[in-house]
Amino acid sequence: MRALLLLPLVCVLACRSSSSGSGDGAELMAQVRERLAARDAKLTNYQLEGTQKEGDSLSAGFTFAYRAPQKMRGSVSQPAARTVAWDGKHLYEQVDTNKQFTTFNSEVSAEKLSGFLTEIFTPFVPDGFRAPLLLRSTKARKVANHPKAKEAVELSMALEGEAGAGTEVTYVLRWPTLDFLARRTRAADGTQAEVRMEEEHCDAALGLCVPKKLTRWVDSTKQGETVLSRVDLKTPLPNDAFTPTAPEGYSVQTRTLVDSATQESGPKPPTGG
Repeated sequence: MRALLLLPLVCVLACRSSSSGSGDGAELMAQVRERLAARDAKLTNYQLEGTQKEGDSLSAGFTFAYRAPQKMRGSVSQPAARTVAWDGKHLYEQVDTNKQFTTFNSEVSAEKLSGFLTEIFTPFVPDGFRAPLLLRSTKARKVANHPKAKEAVELSMALEGEAGAGTEVTYVLRWPTLDFLARRTRAADGTQAEVRMEEEHCDAALGLCVPKKLTRWVDSTKQGETVLSRVDLKTPLPNDAFTPTAPEGYSVQTRTLVDSATQESGPKPPTGG
């Protein structure tokens, strides 16, 4: 479950940057920013359930629930059954393999807390459910006659920072609804990767579509896929669904998230694959 469980490089490098356009693309970029914000505002709650497969490995199940403004809950079945939840004040982690339940209080600054929660929960959210995070260098251009859209827009950027030097990322979104169609990455060494929307779930009332099936490719070789068996964009979970309690027989502990790297830290993003 490597793609699900590792934080996307784009988010790591771009989540604190703002998008802008220049020259002939400035007006289009302004429209893109406005429409992405409007689209994000429609997705105030959703529940997802599906599987993810990497290479020849067995499919691993996952679930994710979101309720605005910032309540989240995600679970994975492999490599170890695990659930993490954030109720707006506390972070919870339940690890079923060793029957451990941990509540994390937060003494972290707002900026670091935002980045930490992004690191924990972004791996649960497939492309197309959150607006892409765009750098200042992002350029936009229209594309006609896309196979999955009458008209699309490409948003291309060169990643910033030492870790992303030489890497170019391009999002392809349906125009004007900005539904996700693809994300292409070209590394400095020439390696090309792509996430493609293969099937989608459309909601007429919301006026948008989200992916139901995504495939991942590296240099034209398929590496894996994510398939959603359930997509619910309307039914909000109650607040207490994001404040879990320890199951009977679990060891319970309380820890504290702090800014200092030498003191207690929170759960790591799920790893494996």
